[in-house]
Amino acid sequence: MTEILFYHLTSQPLARALPALLEKCLERKWKVVVQATGDERVAALDAALWTYADDSFLPHGAGQDGADEPVWLTATDQNPNAAAVRVLVDGAPPPALEGYQRALVLFDGADPDALEAARAQWKALKAAGHDLTYWRQDEDGRWRRQA
Repeated sequence: MTEILFYHLTSQPLARALPALLEKCLERKWKVVVQATGDERVAALDAALWTYADDSFLPHGAGQDGADEPVWLTATDQNPNAAAVRVLVDGAPPPALEGYQRALVLFDGADPDALEAARAQWKALKAAGHDLTYWRQDEDGRWRRQA
C-alpha cells in the first residue's frame, strides 16, 4: 500500500515549500511526478522551480519536455519517468496509486476550498486502506507531524 503524507501549508506558499520537498525526494534517489490541476499551473510551477534559489538546481521537465527527468510536472495522471513519488497540489485528484512508494498531498491552509478538498481526499484514501500521516508547517516553515 502506498504511504500518503498530507502537507498543510501555513507559513510558506507552495512555490517555496515544494522545492524543499522535491530536494528531499531526490536525495533519496526517488523520481517524482508533480500533478497540478491544469496546464497553466504546471507552467507556473515550472517557472518557480527554475528560480526558487540562486545556488540550487532541481532537474525537472514539464509537458512533452523532460519526461526522462527525475522530476516531471503534469496536469495528467501519467507517470512517464517511472516515479516512485506522486505529489498532488491544488486539489489534483489522485490517480491509481499502486506502484508509488509515496504520495504527497500539499494544500494551502489559508484556502477554505483547499482545506475541504484535502479533508475529502483524506477520507477517501483512508477508506481505501492507505497509511496516512498529516504534517503541518510551523512558523519557520518546518514540518511537524500532527497525526
